Amino acid sequence: MAQHRFHVGAPAAGAALALLTALAPTQADAAPSPPGSTHTPGPGTAAASRFVPGPCPRPPEPIEALATARCGVLEVPEDRERPDGRTIRLAVAVIPPVSAKPAQDPVVFMSGGPGGETFDDIPFLVSSGLNRDRELIVMAQRGNLYDTPNLACPELDRFYARSVGLPSYAPQTERGMLDAVKQCRDRLAADGTDLSAYNSAENAADFADLRTALGIKQWNVYGHSYGSNLALTYLRLHPQGIRAVALDSIAPAPYVSLPFAWATAREGLDNLYKACAAEPRCKNRYPDLERTLNEQVRKLQARPLTLSVRPPQGGEPVKVVLDGGALVNLLVAKAIPLKDVPAAIDELGRGHPERFARARAAGSVQVLGQTAHGLTQSVVCSEWVPDHSPSDVLKAGRQAFPQWPEPVQAQAPQLAFQDRLCRIWNVPDRTTGQRVATTSSVPTLFINGTFDMKTSPSWAKKAAGSLSRSTTVQVPGIGHWVVPQSPCAQKVLASFLARPTAPDTGCVAGLRWEPFTITPK
Repeated sequence: MAQHRFHVGAPAAGAALALLTALAPTQADAAPSPPGSTHTPGPGTAAASRFVPGPCPRPPEPIEALATARCGVLEVPEDRERPDGRTIRLAVAVIPPVSAKPAQDPVVFMSGGPGGETFDDIPFLVSSGLNRDRELIVMAQRGNLYDTPNLACPELDRFYARSVGLPSYAPQTERGMLDAVKQCRDRLAADGTDLSAYNSAENAADFADLRTALGIKQWNVYGHSYGSNLALTYLRLHPQGIRAVALDSIAPAPYVSLPFAWATAREGLDNLYKACAAEPRCKNRYPDLERTLNEQVRKLQARPLTLSVRPPQGGEPVKVVLDGGALVNLLVAKAIPLKDVPAAIDELGRGHPERFARARAAGSVQVLGQTAHGLTQSVVCSEWVPDHSPSDVLKAGRQAFPQWPEPVQAQAPQLAFQDRLCRIWNVPDRTTGQRVATTSSVPTLFINGTFDMKTSPSWAKKAAGSLSRSTTVQVPGIGHWVVPQSPCAQKVLASFLARPTAPDTGCVAGLRWEPFTITPK
């Protein structure tokens, strides 16, 4: 699976989730508007939206499911508080079901990121069975690739490609990143883009408008990573017409902030350490895994390695700097397969950094313009960063990993220099309206991987407290975005969509993680 699809926040190279009382028809559900109609998305607004049929996007690598899909764009106001302002267009694909007798309630997908390329996820969704028994609806969140406007930042992509040859948290690295961010922001603002309008509340309203514009009475929601955050925001603000909500790798709005990134990294690593200790071959071969990693983070932060490494994708060797910050970001980004992590840490401790170096070199190959960094920064800077100072991040880093050096502790994994970056991005603080728990009786499914270092499995337990009909599942040995990686999780999700109040989770009980790679001594 494409590595960039497993991110909350910045790409790794830059270091960047119960029965509905409304099952009975509500006023909005009883008489759904036909396609192309006008919809009022919430109190105090008067925003028109419509679905306009059109051709499907044409990705560089063809996506088979788009050949039979119905496509078009959803036209919505950029800012619903300014109904006479600019209209934006969001790419939509409706993928037909495989079944000859499908259910009448589609499933709509909310992708991760924020800013991840949504259509790139379609093959994984289809192979996971999301359109087996019902239509699958995919919409690129506002600002994404194939939208108008597209909030890509090739300036940042180019910086991330160069950054593999720079120390992770050095002043020159910070300057390079901030310069790229300023160039992107200035360009987008000059084009007339209102960056403050690219946030989770507007994102959620887009999906509410899409359901009405397509004339759908009721649908199911499946969101992963940031998409789970968005799904809960959507459920809280626009509960009409939602039959069930599945949240994969949960990132609930009340808890997503820079300091919490350290707690999630700690939980995922601890679970991996425990799994190795519970597997006799891994325990015997790598008895001091945590100590070895701690030593290497300290050692490499003090004396970084500079290597010439050929990227796994091919091409000429590139300069790679491997320091403590790079180790942490690569692990959190799952840049090394989880079953190989103990071997990689052991090899590093024995003077063989090749696995980590190759993973770092992979970041030198960036697809320019694929990720909507403008959406990423608008959400992160308005919803995740405010109310927490750099000292809060450092304190959380010290609590999670007290043996690591301060320069590493001071930067949230995959979200380096975010405080200064957000001063440049300059969007309003939206934490008051966004960091709110969702309370609902809509059936909700939480699926998390125990090795996830980005979105903590413990977040699901916290979020489930206010969702009265929720089911929580943890899949051993899986990292970020569980369903495409786990046949059992796919069965659980299918069962949940068929019977939201009584999903079959039986396959989870017998699961174990994939055996760890054991290298010769």
